[in-house]
Amino acid sequence: MKSNFKIILIVIFMFFMVFGIFVFSGSIPIGGDKGKIVAQGIVVLWGTVKNDIMSPLIQEFNNVNTSFTVKYVQKSPDSFDRDLLEALAGGVGPDMFLLPDDLAYSYSNKIFTTPYSSYPLASFKNNYAQAGDVFLTSKGVLAFPISIDPLMMYYNRTALNNNNIVYPPAYWDEFIDLTSLFTIKDSNKQIVKSAVALGQFSNITNAKDILTTLFMQAGSAIVKEDKGFYRSDLDEFGTNKSENLGPILSFYTSFADPLKENYSWNRSLPMSIDFFSAEKTVFYFGFASELKTLINKNPNQNLAVAQMPQIKNVDSSITSARVTGIAISSFSKNFNTALIAAGLLSSGDFAQKFSDALGVVPARRDLLAKKPIDDAHTPAFYSSALISKSWLDPSKTDTDNIFRNMINNVLSNNMTPKEAIVDANGKMHLLLIK
Repeated sequence: MKSNFKIILIVIFMFFMVFGIFVFSGSIPIGGDKGKIVAQGIVVLWGTVKNDIMSPLIQEFNNVNTSFTVKYVQKSPDSFDRDLLEALAGGVGPDMFLLPDDLAYSYSNKIFTTPYSSYPLASFKNNYAQAGDVFLTSKGVLAFPISIDPLMMYYNRTALNNNNIVYPPAYWDEFIDLTSLFTIKDSNKQIVKSAVALGQFSNITNAKDILTTLFMQAGSAIVKEDKGFYRSDLDEFGTNKSENLGPILSFYTSFADPLKENYSWNRSLPMSIDFFSAEKTVFYFGFASELKTLINKNPNQNLAVAQMPQIKNVDSSITSARVTGIAISSFSKNFNTALIAAGLLSSGDFAQKFSDALGVVPARRDLLAKKPIDDAHTPAFYSSALISKSWLDPSKTDTDNIFRNMINNVLSNNMTPKEAIVDANGKMHLLLIK
């Protein structure tokens, strides 16, 4: 009798789990109409988005979905990782949390992974832009993407206009000629104005993201998974990948080499975002979410935005992105409601308003199809979101150091670009087998 009772409970649990998964795909509408199955109770959502942004969005969401309640708890970005780990370990963690892509790897064993038997891979790819693939594993889906923050190229329109340049550069090699046009040095050969901030790490905002964009454009996935095991894709054994990425690294560091014709940056200059806002740099590589910051830094700057430059003669266009998903805790005490709530939050009205409030782009394809046309910047963000990719970062702090050392080893002539790639690959591999 006990055995039969357990089987019945398992069947009921699996029914609600699969039901919740179908909500993610949009196959089953959820609401308060008579005859529909509804979620119940309270589920807690953690994130680092400020309360003044999230509170009205969550309140509106709860007003529409009256059979259950989502309670949002804001956490500090500096302590989010630690707070979440401690809460989950103590059994008092949230039912759901907003998961940035650079924490997906470290939390993969604490997240409910939705199996493809419940939510097919084809459905996921039909529903979400490819940047969301960062949450896909061989076992299933780690989180359901809600927003994409693509890396963009901002530029000073006035500088281009004054030099009779009609369009910003579409390809990386065009910057070699632009450095001689826009980079100005004083009598002591010190840079006072620069075409572009490339080549260094410490004073270039988003340096790792710029370089990983170049690597992905050259064919590297940065990190790959094979049957549950993760490995670095900077120098895959037997493929000579370092032969391909070495010239890319050499191109990047050449902008910080005083002996090169495209020298335009050095470590004595301010942070690249500040130099751009002071109109001392013509081009700046930053995320869509940085637009408001850039405008606040210099409201009078004649600023425009375009897609990231590409490598010539490569079939597909790629840029980096930061992706946020909604993950469901394996320790949720209201699991079925968390599944349904996460499905609703990651789609439709909430996802659109969430992305708009943060200055980013919704991850769902049906929302990306509704490209805004009422401002000068958002259409470029939407277009870039469709070509965006991300990668499973095993540890942001550690990989920052790996990329910093890779660049510095080349600039100091301690290693050739190929040797620096091989060295970084080995260090990435060690991070992934810890």
